[in-house]
Amino acid sequence: MTQSTRTVLRNQLNQALAAMKDAWRVMRRRGPSQIQFWFIALAIGIAAGFMALGFRKAIRALQAYVYDTEDILLLHSHAEKLPWFVILITPIIGGLVVGIILHRFTDDGRVRSVADVIEGAALTDGRVERKAGIASLFASLITLSTGGSTGREGPVVHMAGVISTWVSDRINADGITGRDLLGCAVAAAVSASFNSPIAGALFALEVVLRHFAVHAFAPIVIASVAGTVINRLEYGDVTEFVLETPGSLQFYVELPAFLILGLICGLVSLLLMRSIFFAEDFGNHIQARLSLPRWLRPAVSGAMLGLLAIWFPHIIGVGYETTVRALTGDLVLTAAIVFAVVKTIALAITMGGRMGGGVFSPSLMIGALTGLAFGLIATGLLPDVSGTHTLYAFAGMGAVAAAVLGAPISTTMIVFELTGDWQIGLAVMVSVSMSTALASRLVDRSFFLTQLERRDVHLAAGPQAYLLAMLRAGSVMRPIGDPRSITKDEAQELIEQGLCVQASATLEAAMPYFDRVDIPCIPVVVVDEDGCENPVGALYHIDALKAYNRALAATAAEEHS
Repeated sequence: MTQSTRTVLRNQLNQALAAMKDAWRVMRRRGPSQIQFWFIALAIGIAAGFMALGFRKAIRALQAYVYDTEDILLLHSHAEKLPWFVILITPIIGGLVVGIILHRFTDDGRVRSVADVIEGAALTDGRVERKAGIASLFASLITLSTGGSTGREGPVVHMAGVISTWVSDRINADGITGRDLLGCAVAAAVSASFNSPIAGALFALEVVLRHFAVHAFAPIVIASVAGTVINRLEYGDVTEFVLETPGSLQFYVELPAFLILGLICGLVSLLLMRSIFFAEDFGNHIQARLSLPRWLRPAVSGAMLGLLAIWFPHIIGVGYETTVRALTGDLVLTAAIVFAVVKTIALAITMGGRMGGGVFSPSLMIGALTGLAFGLIATGLLPDVSGTHTLYAFAGMGAVAAAVLGAPISTTMIVFELTGDWQIGLAVMVSVSMSTALASRLVDRSFFLTQLERRDVHLAAGPQAYLLAMLRAGSVMRPIGDPRSITKDEAQELIEQGLCVQASATLEAAMPYFDRVDIPCIPVVVVDEDGCENPVGALYHIDALKAYNRALAATAAEEHS
C-alpha cells in the first residue's frame, strides 16, 4: 500500500469519526431523529430481552441447586420428598441475604417493581432508580430461588427501566423520548419473559405509559419483537404452558356462568390485594413495635414461609407446576380452594416481608385455581349444558390477573399467548371485563396504582391529579424585585400571618392556600441555617394556573400524537 493510499484512508477514517462525534453531539443536544430512535429502541429491546432471559435462567439454575432437583418445573412434587428442615431453613437463609442486600443498597429496604416504573414514567421523565433497581433484581433472584412465593415480572420490568434510564441519560432524552424508551424496555422484558410479543407491547402501553399514542407504538413493537426473538432463540416457539386439554365453550348457554365467574374473580383479586396491603401494614407495625432491624424482616417472613411450605410446598416460587395442574383439571375441588387460599397467604407474607418479586405470576396461579373450583361446581350442577371445567380455569386465570394489574387488554392477550389456545377468547374476555370492572371500583384501579396511592403518589385519577406535584413553587414564582411582584415588606407581612410556601414545595401543596384565603399571591421563602424564612419571590394564583394548564396541554398532546 502506497503512502498516498494510507493518507487517503486515514483522512477518510478521521472524517468518519468526526461525523460520528458530531452526530452524537447533535443527538445529545436535540434528541435522536425518528430513524435513530427506532435503532435505539431495537438496541434497548435486545438488551432488555437478554436481561430478562438471563434472570429467568439464573432463577432456574439457582433454584435447581438450592433444592437439588434437575427439573424445576416439577419442583413442588420434588419438595414433598425433601427433609422438612430443608424446606424450613432455605427461605430463612434466603430472606437474610435479601435483607442484607436491600439494607445495603436501598434507602428504605424496599424492593422496586412495576409501581416504581409507572411512577417514573409519569413523574420523572421515564427515569427510575438505578442502584436500588439492580439491588432489587438480585434480591428477587434470591427470593424466587429460595422459597419466596412471588413472580419474576416485577424485578424484570424495573431492571428494564434501569436499562432505558441509562440510555436516556446518555442521549439526554427529553420527557417524551425517555418515556417511550422506558416503554420499549418494558415491552421487551415482558415479551422475553413470557414469549408474548403482543401482550408485551400492550402491557407497556396500557400499564406503564397508560396511553396508546401512535408515536410510541412502532418503537415499542420493535422492542417487543426483539425480546420475543431472544426468548425463542433459547426456548423455541413454544408457549409458557404446554396443555393437552383444549377448551370448548357451549357458546351462549355458558356465558352467564362466565359473567358470574368474572365477578367472583374480581372479589378474589380484591382479597388478594387487600391481604398484601394488610401484611405490609402489619409488618410495619410489628417492626416498629419490636424495633426489628429492617434487614431482619425478610428473614422473619422466610421463617413463616418455610413453616407453611412444609405442608404446602406448592407455594414455593412462581408456581408453574400447580398452575398447569389447575389448567389441566388435575386437582379436586377441595385442593383447588385450599391451594388458592394458601397461595394468597404466602404471597402476602412474601410481599409484606419485603422479600422481592412480582404479583403477576401468583395472580395467574390463584386465578387458575379459582376458575377450576368454580368450573368443577358449575359443570357438576349443570353437566348437560356445560363444557369442560378447565375452560373456567383459563378464564379465571385471566380474570384475576387482569383485575390485579388493572390491564384487561394486555392480560387477555397474554393468556392467549401463554397457552396458545385462541378458541377460549369469548370466555376469557367476558370474565376479564367483569372482574376488572368490579375490582377497579374497590381499589385505586389496580394493585400498582393503589401501591402508589398509599405512598401519596396520586396517579390513579389521571394527569389532572398528579401534574401539580411535578411543578415547584420556585420555578413558577415571580422573584422579589420583579416589577410585577410584591415587595419584600409586603411578603414579610404575609409570612408573619403564616401564609408562605418554600421554594421546593410543589403546587399541589401551595394551591390550597388560594382556596382558604382570597389573596392573589403567597410569598415563596427559603429557610436559612438559623431557621429564618427569607422571601425570595411570590407565587401568583394566575401563574400557577397557567403552568398547570401548560402541563395538561403537553400531556394531552403527547397522549394523542
